[in-house]
Amino acid sequence: MATAAQDEVLTPDDRDFVTALASGLEVILAFDEEHPRMTLSEVAARTGMNRARARRFLLTLHALGYVRKQQRVFELAPRVLQLGYAFLSANDYRSVIQQVLEDITEACGESSSLGVLDGDEVTYVARSSSRHRLMAITLSVGTRLPAAHTSMGRVLLAQLPDEELDAWLERAVLEKHTDKTITDKAELRKCILKVRQQGYAIADQELDSGLRSIAVPAFDANGKLLGAINISTNAARVAFDTLMTEYLPLLQQKARDIRATVN
Repeated sequence: MATAAQDEVLTPDDRDFVTALASGLEVILAFDEEHPRMTLSEVAARTGMNRARARRFLLTLHALGYVRKQQRVFELAPRVLQLGYAFLSANDYRSVIQQVLEDITEACGESSSLGVLDGDEVTYVARSSSRHRLMAITLSVGTRLPAAHTSMGRVLLAQLPDEELDAWLERAVLEKHTDKTITDKAELRKCILKVRQQGYAIADQELDSGLRSIAVPAFDANGKLLGAINISTNAARVAFDTLMTEYLPLLQQKARDIRATVN
């Protein structure tokens, strides 16, 4: 049976669905670390729009201050950050979460983050970074990583009801990132159900060789899911057993602290 939240989700065919708004956001999201500056043709190719349509949206975003234009090249303007800040400002628990993440980093010397599930990806909404560099890309607030191959992603997927999880798995595209990446959907589902039962997830070098992380869910005092908190580290520096004997108890205690503090 569909949930009430699902019933309220519009489809592109619904008369209340604003296609122009959706397309404008799609143009914004086309820019990322690998594509920070693009020509009109490149934006059209990445969004699947024709050039005329892509041009209208780019010029509108430029007029509104969300995009900068330098001759034939477009890039996002700083005003885009207001969209992210609006989310953070609307969630008054962010200062508590940030302090918790910083406490984790101080305790273990590793980076810690809070992530939320957004479609097929986990979006980082708070982070405390250690001095250790973990991946080729820089992880920061706003970073998006595939949920299927991250500890936070699997923790969040484990919170979904069975029907929603099955629907997610059916549409998911599982890309192979390392020789340890799980790409079989049945195996991934089994892994996620195990995470649901045990209450934590470990991703061991599935997304990036050497990247090892552990995560647990974070709830507020009313039992509402806030996201997942993790500790990420380098496999060459931190043994797998350390995740279980030291990092997991630390995360579990911090999750309890969050639940006791955030209303």
